[in-house]
Amino acid sequence: MSLSLNDERKPALVPPAPDGAEVITLGAGCFWCTEAVFQHLPGVLAATSGYTGGHVINPAYEQICDGDTGHAEVTRIVYDPVKLPLSKLLDTFWKMHDPTTPNRQGADVGPMYRSAIFYETDAQKEAAEKSKAAAQVKLADPIVTEIVKAGPFYPAERYHQDYYQLNKNRNPYCQIVIGPKLKKLGMDH
Repeated sequence: MSLSLNDERKPALVPPAPDGAEVITLGAGCFWCTEAVFQHLPGVLAATSGYTGGHVINPAYEQICDGDTGHAEVTRIVYDPVKLPLSKLLDTFWKMHDPTTPNRQGADVGPMYRSAIFYETDAQKEAAEKSKAAAQVKLADPIVTEIVKAGPFYPAERYHQDYYQLNKNRNPYCQIVIGPKLKKLGMDH
C-alpha cells in the first residue's frame, strides 16, 4: 500500500534510541546528502532528516526554504557508540562537506544549509570541539561550523526520508550530487 500525497507531506516518525545508543544531530548542507552518507556508515542505527536550530515550532519544508525560520536542514543520527565511536562519526562529518563555507554547500545557499553539530551531552560537546580542532589543522580556511546544544528536533516530511535510497535512479540530484559524494567517501551506493 502506498502513501497518499497528504500522508507524504506529514512529518515522519522519529525512531527512538535503543538502550546504549546515542543521538547527535548534524547539519552539513542538504539533508538528503547527510542522511545518505550516515545511512551507509556501520554503527548508525537510524538517520532521520529534519529541522532544528530555529524559532518556528513544527516548521514545514516550504518555510525552511524561505530561510526565515532559523532552522537548519539536519540529520538526527542514532548510533551505537561501541560499534561507531563519536570521533569516527565526526571524522566522516568533516570529510563529507565543506565546513569552511558559511550558509552554503555546493549550489545550496542559505542559513538552512549551514554546517552545525547539535550535541546532546557535555561529552559530545567536548568530542565535537576536539574533532573540530583536529579538522581545522587539515584546512586552509577557518571552520565556521556551529557547535550548539540540541534543541527541539522536527522530523521532515515523509517524502524526504530515505530520499537517496528511494530516488537514486529517478532524481538527477541523486546521481549528480549524492552518488559522487558517497563514492568519494568510499561508501557503497
